[in-house]
Amino acid sequence: MSDAFIVCSHLSFSWPDDTPVFQDLSFTVPGGRTGLVAPNGAGKSTLLKLIAGELRPGSGSIAVHGVLGYLPQTLPLTGDLTVADVLGIAPAIRALHAIEAGDASEEHFATIGDDWDVEERSRGELDRLGLVDVPFDRPLRTLSGGQVISLGMAAQLLKRPDVLLLDEPTNNLDLDARHKLYAVLEEWGGCLLLVSHDRALLDRMDRIAELDRGELRFHGGDYTAYEAAVQAAQEVAEKNVRNAEQEVKREKREMQQARERAQRRASNAQKNLKNAGLPKIFAGTMKRGAQEAAGKANETHAARVSEARTRLDEASRALREEQRIALELPDTSVPAGRTVFLGEQLQVRYADRPLFAGDGLDLTIRGPERIALTGPNGAGKSTLLRLLNGDLESEGGQLRRAEGRVAHLSQRLDLLDLDRTVAENLAMFAPTRPEAERMNLLARFLFRGSRIHLPVGVLSGGERLRATLACVLYAEPAPQLLLLDEPTNNLDLVSVGQLEGALGAYQGAFVVVSHDERFLAEIGVDRWLRLADGRLRETRGPDEA
Repeated sequence: MSDAFIVCSHLSFSWPDDTPVFQDLSFTVPGGRTGLVAPNGAGKSTLLKLIAGELRPGSGSIAVHGVLGYLPQTLPLTGDLTVADVLGIAPAIRALHAIEAGDASEEHFATIGDDWDVEERSRGELDRLGLVDVPFDRPLRTLSGGQVISLGMAAQLLKRPDVLLLDEPTNNLDLDARHKLYAVLEEWGGCLLLVSHDRALLDRMDRIAELDRGELRFHGGDYTAYEAAVQAAQEVAEKNVRNAEQEVKREKREMQQARERAQRRASNAQKNLKNAGLPKIFAGTMKRGAQEAAGKANETHAARVSEARTRLDEASRALREEQRIALELPDTSVPAGRTVFLGEQLQVRYADRPLFAGDGLDLTIRGPERIALTGPNGAGKSTLLRLLNGDLESEGGQLRRAEGRVAHLSQRLDLLDLDRTVAENLAMFAPTRPEAERMNLLARFLFRGSRIHLPVGVLSGGERLRATLACVLYAEPAPQLLLLDEPTNNLDLVSVGQLEGALGAYQGAFVVVSHDERFLAEIGVDRWLRLADGRLRETRGPDEA
């Protein structure tokens, strides 16, 4: 285990408008691999920026023991840079080449220092991350988004860091690049703090750190173990809440019964005093004594009720808000033998060059098939979805769609009117449903109270996904073919689970483009297609190249 580690003491940070993000946060990240999880907006990326020194805390201290490497979620790079520039080796390579050409100037030797093997080491890091054929002089603008991420990772590893901060390092990576990154991180022996929604990557961590309600709690083991621990804690919390609720009811009932008994005793005592003919002074003393005793008993029971309510509040704080989506979608059902889509010799051209090889691409979708479309970045997967949806016309071949709605959820989630509220958007997609029924449907998608009447444009990414799913899945007519393009990108893990729940209830056919293997396994994919080198072929699963 590495001696490198991170220590944050009494850390506080607020945005310029004084909105607090962290207050008096203290923790230590030890050596090994730590995955940091929390809902979107909880401050995960902000915490990494504070540790990396890109942001300054309002108070508290941060100590990084060892050389630091940091890969942000968005790389601040321009397209005019070369691969060598990003790796930080361009001056050393120029000096090496000058010396090889016979220029023995002292400045070249000073530039190289002890780093005579910089080209070999750099080439090795690029190759390990899947950038085998990428030359050092290649401009950044010619690389895909996934290649840029891998290049940024290589640049950090070349620093030989002891502490490595990674923010969503698998975003935009295809399956092959993801597996290469997994292998690199499994071999790396320093202190890693990683923010990710990639559960396959989180399952390679030594521990999970959960940022929740301003605290950082560590759970030993990988993400699957963390999920099991959270579920077990949730079940205990639910039991404690039920017990506390029963205790409050019992204490309130006993207090009411004690009051009624005291009132009956007081009434009986009053009658007995009158019948006994006692002097008024003595009768008054007895009455005051009875009232004081009843008051003390009432105070005792009120204190018990208050204590029971306190225990209920404590139990409720340990209870996580239920965020599951439970749906029934019978209108989306598609008969098993029905042909939903038929395409033969489909072709698209870019700059007069065909995207698909040979005579074009053939694809048939029948019944409620659940299809995963995989392949390297830039292969044309999103283009194929646009052909299926009708947003793009084929330049050749034949194409036929069955009657019924085809719904396309692009990466931008741009189906809804951003200026209209969630309720207004659903009314547009399902105009004949009664308003009360639409409100109940939105409640199933966790939109309740004032959230229903918010403009879609102000929603978070997870909320916008839920709103889009509600409008698409309950549209009139219901969709029988659903197309999803990288639907889990930039979603937190709770939102991914909600999407899985919605797709589990969907009974039609879908085609999903995704590099998230855990997500594809959870939604019950039963057919795998791989698009590469202009050709579409059936495979047995994500690991088959």
